[in-house]
Amino acid sequence: PVRGFEPDFLYPLENVTIAQGRDAIFTCVVNNLGGHRVSSSVTDTHVNTGGSIVFPTDSSAMKVAWIKADTKAVLAIHEHVITNNARLSVTHNDANTWTLNIRSVRREDRGYYMCQVNTNPMTKQMAFLEVVIPPDISSEETSGDMMVPEGGSAKLVCKAKGYPTPKITWRREDNKEIIVRSNPPSSQKVFSVESEVLSLTKVTRSEMGAYQCIAANGVPPTVSKRLMLHVHCKYRANKLIVDMR
Repeated sequence: PVRGFEPDFLYPLENVTIAQGRDAIFTCVVNNLGGHRVSSSVTDTHVNTGGSIVFPTDSSAMKVAWIKADTKAVLAIHEHVITNNARLSVTHNDANTWTLNIRSVRREDRGYYMCQVNTNPMTKQMAFLEVVIPPDISSEETSGDMMVPEGGSAKLVCKAKGYPTPKITWRREDNKEIIVRSNPPSSQKVFSVESEVLSLTKVTRSEMGAYQCIAANGVPPTVSKRLMLHVHCKYRANKLIVDMR
């Protein structure tokens, strides 16, 4: 029998980077799929060790399928969702466009997704779903307001969660310089310090005030926490000695 053109992909399947909680969409455009797109039964399919779907041997219809490549889970065939994940849906927008929709993405949705057509050999393409998480400062692990004696030390700690791992930056709210003292005795004045821990030693009254811990990882929004550093000053009373002689 004379066969038409083999199905192929008109455009590459594009990688998707999305913030947790948003909706992700993969679009697969298949050319020359022909008129046999609908499968009357999708229950007899399975995924082989190579990650490709094996269709029933008596099925000659060309079908588009979606697979989670790393777990080899069949997600959908044609417009039938196979997985029990209620957040997944598939649409067939026009003659050759197939869309996989993942609502309210979670971190565990991260991975490779495959669009596949049951040609012989299989025609498939993959793309990666990256799920990013905006920074969130952990109140339980982050310092609060504190008071230290003049000349004493203060250890300000700020921890944040998110993906990629957030970068922590310390600044003074009044834009004054932070005095970083090291051992052997030397000091450096800077406007910001990139570290989870800000260590202040031999604290003076000039270092008293509001400090900001800022967490950022390129995923909006950037978040910050304000804490007050109070310095308990030492006062010396001069003794007046009166010579009564």
